[in-house]
Amino acid sequence: MEPLLKPQGDMKQATTTTGGHLLSAHGHLTRRLSQLYIGLTLYGVSSALLVRSGLGLEPWNVLHQGLAERTGLSMGIVLTVVGATILLLWIPLRQRPGLGTISNVLVIGAAMDATLAVTPDARTMTARISLMVIGIVLNGAATGLYIAARFGPGPRDGLMTGLNRVTGLSIRLVRTAIELTVVATGFLLGGTVGVGTLLYALAIGPLAQLFLRVFAVPSESGSTVVATGPSKRVILPR
Repeated sequence: MEPLLKPQGDMKQATTTTGGHLLSAHGHLTRRLSQLYIGLTLYGVSSALLVRSGLGLEPWNVLHQGLAERTGLSMGIVLTVVGATILLLWIPLRQRPGLGTISNVLVIGAAMDATLAVTPDARTMTARISLMVIGIVLNGAATGLYIAARFGPGPRDGLMTGLNRVTGLSIRLVRTAIELTVVATGFLLGGTVGVGTLLYALAIGPLAQLFLRVFAVPSESGSTVVATGPSKRVILPR
């Protein structure tokens, strides 16, 4: 018959194991939260650098800039309002927002406005090209940080995946249709479309894939799971 009382040594070992697991879980969550908010902040910073380059913006920011020109609001405020409005479209699509979704709406616009407030427009072509390149690469890094944290998609990507599920159309087709629509609308409203817009479209996929690997968060068991190639499930925060 086994003893009713566990030997003291076994109790200490169990306590130590439980305590270590709790510390590991806490550290894991802390890293994920840090990546989430650093990524979202850097995303706003990178978008502001592309604005200051004057050589073209990401597709959604072409729309945000155009709306800002027409309304007199800052781009950050427009980005936040548009993001919140898109969340309303999630309701009929039965999409559920996560912490990353709500944080996306609140953090990126604020970071963007703060960066625009302290960063002047580039005056020389060298400076403009430098801001454009830094902005695109930083945006890729921010994307990797944010997505690897695994706290849910941004409102615009949730709209894309929701429409994919409801309509049965491919992610590629839905995303292309949405981004062509927002770019065209933003351009007509006065948003900036240029070489930066094209380079962003070509570079953001490979950059995001690279930085997803760099910033992949190991699971609590110690393993790391990251996409091994381009996937229709890889989504970008905007």
